[in-house]
Amino acid sequence: MTPFAVYDANVLYPSALRDFLIRVAIEDLVHARWSDRILDEVFRNIAFNRPDLDLDRLLRTRQRMCAAVLDCLVTGLEELEAEISLPDADDRHVVAAAIRAGASIIVTFNLRDFPEDELGHHGIVAMHPDVFAMELLARNPASVLEVIASQAADLQNPRHSAADVVAALERCGLVRFGAAVRTGGLA
Repeated sequence: MTPFAVYDANVLYPSALRDFLIRVAIEDLVHARWSDRILDEVFRNIAFNRPDLDLDRLLRTRQRMCAAVLDCLVTGLEELEAEISLPDADDRHVVAAAIRAGASIIVTFNLRDFPEDELGHHGIVAMHPDVFAMELLARNPASVLEVIASQAADLQNPRHSAADVVAALERCGLVRFGAAVRTGGLA
């Protein structure tokens, strides 16, 4: 059964990881979900940290993400947010998105901001993207490797190999995943 997962803003920020996470959703390895508020945070931070990037291009990236992943946008979160208690109130909308989407996973680097006891009430777990990628690899290694190959093939200037993509994902924090792919002789 394909899991439903909400991607937190911090995992959609790094371009290599964002590309990988979108591609695994396109390949139906996960039903990926996010909200406009999550995307606002992603692209606001990219624009702030990378003023050299064209804002129209960032907007097109956002639009393409939403067009590529069917039913990705979750709405109607406001009423749920008030019922959620988290260490950082600014993260309540992420849990609300997961509840509204029927997601069992929140993929995030900020595990401490999503306590197990609060999420457990809703049947949700917070998962580091490295663990998430490892689970995808364990469930369907051929498809995950195809995603990596496809990601490499689309990086033309300069050309990239699957090993380059894996190295980029490792730099994004997918260290165990990268080691598993390399040890298996897969990249």
